Amino acid sequence: MRDALSGKVKQIKPSGIRKFFDIVSEMDDAISLGVGEPDFDTPWHIREEGIYSLEKGRTFYTSNAGLSELKIEISKYLDRRFDLKYDPSDEIMITVGGSEAIDGALRAMLDAGDEVILPQPSYVSYEPCIVLADGVPVIVELKEENDFKLTREQLEKAVTDKTKILIMPFPNNPTGAIMTKEELQPIVDFVIEHDLFVISDEIYSELTYSGNHVSIGAFPGMKERTIVINGFSKSYAMTGWRLGYACGPQVILKQILKIHQFAIMCAPTTSQYAAIEALRHGDDDVEKMRDEYDRRRRFLLNAFEEMGIECFEPYGAFYMFPSIKKFGMSSDEFATRLLKEEKIAVVPGTAFGDCGEGFLRISYAYSIDDLKAALERIGRFIEKL
Repeated sequence: MRDALSGKVKQIKPSGIRKFFDIVSEMDDAISLGVGEPDFDTPWHIREEGIYSLEKGRTFYTSNAGLSELKIEISKYLDRRFDLKYDPSDEIMITVGGSEAIDGALRAMLDAGDEVILPQPSYVSYEPCIVLADGVPVIVELKEENDFKLTREQLEKAVTDKTKILIMPFPNNPTGAIMTKEELQPIVDFVIEHDLFVISDEIYSELTYSGNHVSIGAFPGMKERTIVINGFSKSYAMTGWRLGYACGPQVILKQILKIHQFAIMCAPTTSQYAAIEALRHGDDDVEKMRDEYDRRRRFLLNAFEEMGIECFEPYGAFYMFPSIKKFGMSSDEFATRLLKEEKIAVVPGTAFGDCGEGFLRISYAYSIDDLKAALERIGRFIEKL
């Protein structure tokens, strides 16, 4: 009997995040700081709009690319917040979360053997999605001494005549690193000089704590070579609604839409109506949640400093990426022992690439009370070490 499974798929490792989440879900009195999901409920007025859409019987398919109303609101939002200008008729499409947009963009743009420059540590889905699209990941290791920012020098060492796409994962999961306008300019110059395309994952764009987020797609000469990925999960606490979007040149989006048509059909209708309400009246909700995340961020930084745990200051997303190198254990060993001995779940840095060794990802998308309880146990664990 022939092997029923794809060799390509079999070689892909399961997510290192879910491993610890699955264990902690079966443990009594355990505290998880591992999952990147807001602890806030979706704001009531957004939920109410979703409920209203059901009451009105809006349970039909939308167009493949999404509701026109929603695309118009996204276009307005991106223009006023990030100076990104897209035609809602053919330069914006709605997807099932940002993850589908990433997968679709890679599959639409890559031929077998095309290389994709991938900065790591970064979101766990990029590398397997590149492989599934028959691309070749070329890893660039983001350095702690550079605050985990990408530099032109690193790109010069990674580029070849087969390079087609650069993934820009900022604000970054898991490090919380951001890139300013001044830091992005050399990257923009490099991309244009080498005639590359960019997939810019900006799902954490609203969770920036030092100035406003700057999109690489807003630079002169970049709109025509950039796919901007965003969504509603993080900024509006809408993870379970599964709604994202991709923006970019019509010629590329047309091909992503083709994949979306056959694999998905359309994003959930109820979620799309709720998202319209989020964009129209959700700015205050976003600001309140961002302020609370910032409070937790500063609380954790101070706590780590008091414990003697080294951690650079992150200015985006809702993660800390502390170093545990001085304890003489691998990231996986440290996380496993912490879970078994103190019932605290964190994610080993290696879940986000081999260069994450020696680090942990700790999410602060949890209440201050949960963070205080977790830090007490982490402190006790470190004392034992």
